Amino acid sequence: QVQLVESGGELVQAGGSLTLSCAASGRTFSSSAMGWFRQAPGKEREFVATISWSGGSTYYANAVKGRFTISRDNAKNTVYLQMNSLKPEDTAVYYCAAGASAQAISRNYGMDYWGKGTLVTVSS
Repeated sequence: QVQLVESGGELVQAGGSLTLSCAASGRTFSSSAMGWFRQAPGKEREFVATISWSGGSTYYANAVKGRFTISRDNAKNTVYLQMNSLKPEDTAVYYCAAGASAQAISRNYGMDYWGKGTLVTVSS
């Protein structure tokens, strides 16, 4: 069992930066792939980024590639999403998820646990 709690969401101006955190509890964090998803108002939830259990593999959605960076600290049971050059279209609730495979998460399946989300609003 893994419990996930996201934090760091806030209002930021376009072009700005923000770092989201996802704190995990449970024994299996260090062996779990972790991912970030987002859901904008009126839209379906979409994949953003994922990282393997070791941190050795990462995958990104085309919309965020080059602007967002996912990382993890297994000693702190935390995964991060550094977001730079934010755009109004990045406005969404951002969710953290855990699963067995980063590759599977990047294809939008295999997520076993979800957090409740944190709201990011990017003003123009």
